[in-house]
Amino acid sequence: MTDNPPYLLPQSDISPENIEALRRRCAASPHSRRVEFQVGDCNDLVDRVVAQIRPIDRVSLNLAFLDPEGMELHWTTIVKLAGVRRMDLIINYPQGGLNRTMPAASEKDPWTSVDHFFGDPAWREIHRKWRGRRELHWHLIDFYIGRLQDLGYRVRRDDEVGDEPLIRNARRRAPLYRLLFASKHPLGQDF
Repeated sequence: MTDNPPYLLPQSDISPENIEALRRRCAASPHSRRVEFQVGDCNDLVDRVVAQIRPIDRVSLNLAFLDPEGMELHWTTIVKLAGVRRMDLIINYPQGGLNRTMPAASEKDPWTSVDHFFGDPAWREIHRKWRGRRELHWHLIDFYIGRLQDLGYRVRRDDEVGDEPLIRNARRRAPLYRLLFASKHPLGQDF
């Protein structure tokens, strides 16, 4: 964009079809000029998004909604977004994807997709200790939250406000995703 409006809404997805559907939906908004669409892997595009936000970081409030379909989200992407002074995060924690990939990943040398997601192979010890038990994901989520807290975030997960996981398998009712909200400012938790 040559005449940047006061704020941008960068949108990215690896699927050109998803971006096209989003473009059509956003076209109806009077703010559609403020939306920039990018096709690609968020882990590759994050540097560009952060560079766009940096010039307005002092006056902007920023929210990144990170919605991996499976195990695509890398911890390094979280770290780069956390480098933006006022960046809140909504992270779709992929419990179903972890259930599918952790058993095989735990038998391989790092760095698997699960190691990239957690950014640390320490998840493997939690998996060994709690494998096959209901508490496994609460311990993994606590590990992930601890890592977010190390980046300066206060974190709330969906179960802390009495909500059920937002997305469950329709047939087995098994949780597929859980939401994590991370904010650097205490008011973020009030919203």
